[in-house]
Amino acid sequence: MQAKKRYLILLSAGACLVLLFYVGGFQVPAQRNQSRRDDRSRNGFHPNQPWPHFSDHLQSFFPWDRLENVDYNMHISPRQKRDANSSVYKGKRCRMDSCFDFSLCQRNGFKVYVYPQQKGEKISESYQNILSAIEGSRFYTSDPSQACLFVLSLDTLDRDQLSPQYVHNLKTKVQNLHLWSNGRNHLIFNLYSGTWPDYTEDLGFDIGQAMLAKASIGTENFRPGFDVSIPLFSKDHPRTGGERGYLKYNSIPPFRKYMLVFKGKRYLTGIGSDTRNALYHVHNAEDVVLLTTCKHGKDWQKHKDARCDRDNAEYDKYDYREMLHNATFCLVPRGRRLGSFRFLEALQAACVPVTLSNGWELPFSEVIDWNTAAVIGDERLLLQIPSTVRSIHQDKILALRQQTQLLWEAYFSSVEKIVLTTLEIIRDRIFKHISRNSLMWNSHPGGLFVLPQYSAYLGDFPFYYAGLGIKPSPKFTAVIHAVTPLVSQSQPILKLLVAVAKSQYCAQIIVLWNCDKPLPAKHRWPATTVPVIVIEGESKVMSSRFQPYETIITDAVLSLDEDTVLSTTEVDFAFTVWQSFPERIVGYPARSHFWDSNKERWGYTSKWTNDYSMVLTGAAIYHRYYHYLYTNYLPASLKTMVDQLANCEDILMNFLVSAVTKLPPIKVTQKKQYKETMMGQSSRASRWADPDHFAQRQTCMNKFANWFGTMPLIHSQMRLDPVLFKDQVSILRKKYRDIERL
Repeated sequence: MQAKKRYLILLSAGACLVLLFYVGGFQVPAQRNQSRRDDRSRNGFHPNQPWPHFSDHLQSFFPWDRLENVDYNMHISPRQKRDANSSVYKGKRCRMDSCFDFSLCQRNGFKVYVYPQQKGEKISESYQNILSAIEGSRFYTSDPSQACLFVLSLDTLDRDQLSPQYVHNLKTKVQNLHLWSNGRNHLIFNLYSGTWPDYTEDLGFDIGQAMLAKASIGTENFRPGFDVSIPLFSKDHPRTGGERGYLKYNSIPPFRKYMLVFKGKRYLTGIGSDTRNALYHVHNAEDVVLLTTCKHGKDWQKHKDARCDRDNAEYDKYDYREMLHNATFCLVPRGRRLGSFRFLEALQAACVPVTLSNGWELPFSEVIDWNTAAVIGDERLLLQIPSTVRSIHQDKILALRQQTQLLWEAYFSSVEKIVLTTLEIIRDRIFKHISRNSLMWNSHPGGLFVLPQYSAYLGDFPFYYAGLGIKPSPKFTAVIHAVTPLVSQSQPILKLLVAVAKSQYCAQIIVLWNCDKPLPAKHRWPATTVPVIVIEGESKVMSSRFQPYETIITDAVLSLDEDTVLSTTEVDFAFTVWQSFPERIVGYPARSHFWDSNKERWGYTSKWTNDYSMVLTGAAIYHRYYHYLYTNYLPASLKTMVDQLANCEDILMNFLVSAVTKLPPIKVTQKKQYKETMMGQSSRASRWADPDHFAQRQTCMNKFANWFGTMPLIHSQMRLDPVLFKDQVSILRKKYRDIERL
């Protein structure tokens, strides 16, 4: 019995010792287990730390070989860690904060310098268009000491070694640039990289800390917030302007002849062939028409398979343009590289792109919400694509189609727009406190025409009034442009001032004194119930009438020439109309443009017809934002031309507003005759008396159209009259009765 008790006591003591050992009651000698403890701590185990409670935050796990970079890893996302590990670029960890010198931009603002072209260096037409777009922009500087961003004159667009456009020895040439500085603050444009058979994204030289504006860039190499993904465009892509989108009207329901189409190369072998080789599984020759051909490359017949003859025959039956314009969705599968020309072609045709290019960073993805204009597919789910697009509601299809047109015309229709969008994205990164928001980028009129330096509040721009549910201010500021001295109390400018001041909507009158004579004394101006502010024009030039003067406190600006003859009733009615169309020019004297087929140039006419495309700013109302846009968006060359001619500033303003709105101005009812030569018979100073005036305006039309790259003016036959205008009823029943008496 005693022996049993002793055995039980010994057994219990042994169990207690084992339990104490496991819970840490006994310390193992340090020397014996030092190496093991080091190994375990390298893998994130720390024996001195208590076991975490279920409510505690889990500690970050770091592999032992990356502990030296803990500070770096603590501030980047898992995607950025993945990108940094797999990128083909040595500057794979570059971000704006680490590889960009902001101090260069703080001194002189956002200025871009293009290296001078070196003798003997060949430059492709596409790259020359890119450089020309930069040099013609408001960001360009020829002084490198003022530059914030640097662009190479060496052609880096095509880095395919098999291409005739490939520039050899680029590595040495880049390193020899005296301002290279390991690529810091440099921007490199590229459309093609790599070559057969793998088509990697390596450019063949060390880009250092330079930013990439690259087409067909993959997410594994794309450095978020640093690189810019641009679209792949052809060598025939317009330098400026470009064609408008093909959507002329909205059809309800928005379905077209074909639901889904594609026509292109099949790629029998190699990278990019998997998806295109499988398209025949989805093709039904009815509403899903996916055509491929084996006829490409010199030795395509060597790889010819049993399906090639049938595919080639089917391919030749359809016209690509006809398919494109009559399809609801356009398939955009990857080619040898991730990007494809089909993407821009589909956007322009208002055919909603359905991308099948896994890992492709879509163009300008940093600012464009592609979910509103495209369907992002997965190559692994090709067979589900038809059912997916069929399930999209017609309201959504209509919205997608309309957004394709906005994005095409705002950012992709020309090389210039692609380049300017790239520069604006980089500029917004540098000056984040005055950058555009997503709505500005993804809604009409697009980010390029919305300058955030003007205001950070959307309600200060006329384009967003309807969306925000707000109305413009109920008053206007009249700006009268004076160019002749005040010598008589019967001059038209004084009568005009009195008539405008009587308007119930007038907040103030600004007289812009662009006359060489000194300012008249205050008592020479008539007494009015609204403030009259007389200011001298900047340098006495024509463009000064469109300066964004701080004294303009209202949304609406009533622009007037000194010889304009308007009644108070006409002013009131014009402003009432403008309140319903705050983004357009609303006014009285209308003019038109036409294409002269004999001279092959644009013409200008002042003939009275039912058709017009301009409303002259001698008697017109528009939003004050256009003063800021005129001054800060248009190039100095156009404004200098206007100032030298002392002419055409009103035409240029019409070009600008129509380019922004894609809409014509609005003409309102006026007296039976409105003569530009109102003052021409009594004042030699009147510009309308100049016999070369009309010829100059013809020249201006073509100069302006050349810079815009297209003719932005739009014809209209709409004229807005007061209710009961010319109706056979009592004049007492009409609100704007005085208009009919004039």
